[in-house]
Amino acid sequence: MLLRRLYHDRLAQASYLIGCQASKEAIVVDPLGDPAPYLEAARQEGVSITGVTETHIHADFLSGAQALAEAAQAPLLLSGEGGGPAGYRRDAFPGARWLRDGDRLQIGRVAIDVMYVPGHTPEHLAFLVTDTAADDAPMGMLSGDFLFVGDVGRPDLLERAAGMQGTMEESARQLYASLRRLHTLPDYLQIWPGHGAGSACGKALGAVPQSTLGYERRTNWAFGIRNESDFIKRVLEGQPEPPAYFARMKARNASGVRVGHPATPASDAALRDAIARGALVVDVRLAQEFASGHLKGSINVPLGSSFLTYAGSVVPDDRDVVLVAPAALRASADHAGRELRLIGLDRVLGVFAPEQLDAGRGGLATLPTVPADDLAAATRRGVTVLDVRNRSEWEEGHVPGARLLPLPELAARIEELRGVGPIAVHCQGGSRSAVAASVLAAHGFDDVSNVDGGFAAWVRAGHTPATGA
Repeated sequence: MLLRRLYHDRLAQASYLIGCQASKEAIVVDPLGDPAPYLEAARQEGVSITGVTETHIHADFLSGAQALAEAAQAPLLLSGEGGGPAGYRRDAFPGARWLRDGDRLQIGRVAIDVMYVPGHTPEHLAFLVTDTAADDAPMGMLSGDFLFVGDVGRPDLLERAAGMQGTMEESARQLYASLRRLHTLPDYLQIWPGHGAGSACGKALGAVPQSTLGYERRTNWAFGIRNESDFIKRVLEGQPEPPAYFARMKARNASGVRVGHPATPASDAALRDAIARGALVVDVRLAQEFASGHLKGSINVPLGSSFLTYAGSVVPDDRDVVLVAPAALRASADHAGRELRLIGLDRVLGVFAPEQLDAGRGGLATLPTVPADDLAAATRRGVTVLDVRNRSEWEEGHVPGARLLPLPELAARIEELRGVGPIAVHCQGGSRSAVAASVLAAHGFDDVSNVDGGFAAWVRAGHTPATGA
């Protein structure tokens, strides 16, 4: 049997190539939008892709299942469970095979049994993998977003990201029942999850790439709760705000929309013209560099592990985008621009050098920084302290008198801040607030500053936070 994990760091997402080395066949589970890495992995392993599937309708990236199935000329296998308005639009997937609980896929000598485990989403499947050449019992489970290392998939996204009101408690109830279905499976069963630490599809995912069911029974909080009502309360509390782009991904993945191909990067002259015509400038430099001088109207989303998450919350999908990066970051920025297609942002025109910014529209601007220790005095001067952390962080402790507006909600609610006076933006350590402050400035808020070091620096300075909602 062949098992190969293909991991995307910025999305904290794992796809899997499962195959039989004897028959030279393989199936791909949960691919991202670009078919190339999976075709190349299959070529390296000497196998042909004879099936493509996914555990559920994803919200955090554009699915590549349909595109890969077409590129590999392989069957597309999707969940036939769940259904309703949250399910796949079946007319968008002509020729797909619809999988049901208890179905078996045979990939040479490797058997893959379909297990219906709703909760994270109504149609969610897990796949039990058996190497029949060695044993007749399963050796592992591809658990998707159902079961993670140290956590379980959040059941609130259908309501909080997709807007289907009144669904999260029922989803939590389904998740509890799905976990109970695992009681007949052996402790040695390996767990191969769809995400690692950093994903917004759970709240406390471990950084270890895999686990066993027995270890999760010992250490994962979800297996320690024996009462359904207690489980529902625990699984729903403290969930972070979903990134703003999740709703778009959910709708597009249910409708079979493909990922666009990257455009040929434009010349510097063409990028300059695009900026003059109103293209959004996304500056990927560090926050300190952006603050010291940037094109007026641009926003700051520094390259890093959270680049796609932050960009997905503040970059609209209906505008051309020009990235700004120095020469040392140009290759990384170009790669990041291509990766934005994975979350539906496919109008990146190219990368522009910061030293050319004075030729763009509006001239240069700076973004002031305020020391965290000055927040109390700033509040007395009428400054609005804006906290862009998650609600769970706020409830654990916040600056007295501050106003909460989580970063994923900022773009949609920005007009609520008109007329509040000077604004000092903070998060936990300063990264999210730098993004938020730049968005406010780009929307015409003239008196905006970023709090250096954020809430953590404010607490270290000896201040006492308020708690609760």
